[in-house]
Amino acid sequence: MPLTVRLGLFYGAIFIGTGVSSPYLPVWFAEHGLSGSRIGLILSLPMLARAVTAPLLAVWADSFRLRRTALLILALAVTAAYALMALPGGFAWWTVVWFAASSMYATLSPLADVIVLARARRDGFNFGWPRGIGSAAFIVGNVGMGAILTRGSSDLVLVWMVAAVALTALGARVLLPPDPVHEEGSALALSDRMAGLNGLLRDPMFMTAVVSAGLIQSAHAFYYGFSTLAWKRQGIPEDLTGLLWGAGVAAEIVFMWFLEPWRRRVGPRNLLMLGGAAAVVRWSALAFAPPLWALFPLQLLHALSYAATFLASLLLVERLSTPRNASAAQALNSALSGGVLSGLATMASGPLFDHFGVRGYLLMSVMCVIGLAGALRLYGVRRLDPV
Repeated sequence: MPLTVRLGLFYGAIFIGTGVSSPYLPVWFAEHGLSGSRIGLILSLPMLARAVTAPLLAVWADSFRLRRTALLILALAVTAAYALMALPGGFAWWTVVWFAASSMYATLSPLADVIVLARARRDGFNFGWPRGIGSAAFIVGNVGMGAILTRGSSDLVLVWMVAAVALTALGARVLLPPDPVHEEGSALALSDRMAGLNGLLRDPMFMTAVVSAGLIQSAHAFYYGFSTLAWKRQGIPEDLTGLLWGAGVAAEIVFMWFLEPWRRRVGPRNLLMLGGAAAVVRWSALAFAPPLWALFPLQLLHALSYAATFLASLLLVERLSTPRNASAAQALNSALSGGVLSGLATMASGPLFDHFGVRGYLLMSVMCVIGLAGALRLYGVRRLDPV
C-alpha cells in the first residue's frame, strides 16, 4: 500500500472520531441534562490546559525511539477514557474523564503532522493528500452520525467515538512508518528536549505566528460547540446538520487536494490573511441566523477560515522551528489554536449561547480581526520570505 494512502488512513481513523465528537458530543451532554454553560465548561477546560498538557505530551513523545510509539500509547489510553464516559457519574465525573481523554486525543493530530510533513518534504508528495483523507473521514462522521441520531439514541455517539479511537490505536501500529524521533536514532535527554521548547517560547516571531493563527482557528469555537444546537432551535434536523458540517469539510478537502500549486505561489502569510478575512465574513453572517439556503454557501468558506489557516499555521511553524524541536513546535501551535485560545472562546461561548443565541458568533469575528492584525507583523520576517 502506498505510504500516502497509509498516512491518509491513519488521519481518517483520527478524524472519523472527531467528526462525531465535535458536533454531537454537546448534544449527548445536553440530552443528559447539562446546560449550555456547563457544556461550555466541560469542553473548554482541556483546551485551556492544553498550553501546558500539549507541550509536555510532545516532550514525552520525543522520549521514545520511534515517533509512532507515543501515538499508539495515547490512542489506547483515549479508548479507555472514552469508554469510561458511559458511566453515570454526572457533571463532575464527565468533566474529569473528558479532560483526560480530550487532552490526549488532541495531541494525536499534531504528532502525526510531524511525521507526515517530514515524509512529504523527503518523498516529495503533497501533504494535503493524506490530510484530505482525514477530512473526508470527518465528513463520514458528520453525515453518518447525523443520520443515526434521527432514529437512534445519543448514546451511539460514545459508541462511535470508542470504536474510532480503538481503530486509531491499531492504525498507529500497522499504518505509520517506523520513523525515528531523531536522525541519530536515540532519544534526546529531557534537558535537551526542554531547552528546545524554551527556545520556541522565547522566539517572538514564532509566538506571533502561532498566536495570530490560533486566534483565527480558535474563533471556530462557537461553531464547534453550539452550531448544532443553534440550528436545532431554527428547526433544522440533525441529518441536515450533518450535511451542513459535511459541506464545509468537503470544501476543505477540495482546497487541500487540488489547490497545491496555487497555495505554494500564495505562501503561508497570505494564506493566513485570506483565512482570517473569510472567517470574519462567515461568523458575522451566521450571527444573524441566515436561512437554510444561505447556510450552505457560508459553510463553503470553511475552505479558507479553517483549511487555509490550518495549512498556513503548519507551514509557518515548520519554517520557524528546527527538526530537533519540531514536535514541540507543532504541539505548541495546536495547544494555542485548539487549546488555551479555543478554551477561552468555548468557555465564553456557553453563556453567550444561553443569553444571546447566535449573536455569540460576533465575538468570534472580533477574535479574527485581532488575529489578522498580528498576521500583518509576519511580513517583515526574513525567515518566512520565499526561498
